[in-house]
Amino acid sequence: HGAKAGRIGGAGSEALATVPSVGMMVRGVGVCLLIGLLSALLGLLVAWGWRKRRPHLLLPPHRIVTAAMARLILFNKPYGVLCQFSADGSDKPTLAAHIKVPGVYPAGRLDTDSEGLLLLTDDGRLQARIADPKFKLPKTYLVQVEGEPQEPELERLRQGVQLKDGMTLPCEVARIDPPDLWPRNPPIRERKSIPDNWLKLTIREGRNRQVRRMTAAVGLPTLRLVRWSIGDWSVAGIAPGQFEMVSAWAKRSEE
Repeated sequence: HGAKAGRIGGAGSEALATVPSVGMMVRGVGVCLLIGLLSALLGLLVAWGWRKRRPHLLLPPHRIVTAAMARLILFNKPYGVLCQFSADGSDKPTLAAHIKVPGVYPAGRLDTDSEGLLLLTDDGRLQARIADPKFKLPKTYLVQVEGEPQEPELERLRQGVQLKDGMTLPCEVARIDPPDLWPRNPPIRERKSIPDNWLKLTIREGRNRQVRRMTAAVGLPTLRLVRWSIGDWSVAGIAPGQFEMVSAWAKRSEE
């Protein structure tokens, strides 16, 4: 029996010797994972370096997207100036009297009897992004109104008011102290029997004479309208009839 048991034990030891240990298997799997991670990281680094040298080759062949610096002019449009470069028979001054920079065009409009920030650019895509209401770029106005604004009128403006061309979008509006602005030429009409007050109003659409129509709809006629900012761009520190030129990134696509 002892001899038989010895033969059985010897055979079992030989069989176990041929099976790799659990520790060896774990180490093998770990090495494979490490190699895989290093290969993936190397691939990302190579792709990043290639993109830096040949960015368009990683995009579909029919579409190349680049980023370029566009010229952007922040102009403080005075009262009475047409928002265009050509007079078209009008005797009113135009943008040409103030801006001698070639190749720039207004991004949006500002009424002749309104003042403040007008943006001009030499990049068509940036121009569309600023002017197109679908991008809902906030536009903030300082509005001098006739009358005494109360919370019910302000709440109507916030919720949106019904105009002839439809309901306006909700806006932001608050009553403010008279701002420290440049004098308007000519000055507004004043009626001693009726007080006037100032509002700060922000909209995200651009209908024709929208702010004036909104305040009139709640019984607060606009006396003076100054566009203070569009998005992150402001007219602060720019005198009437003057402008500042800044640079802005503009994405361009080439087919």
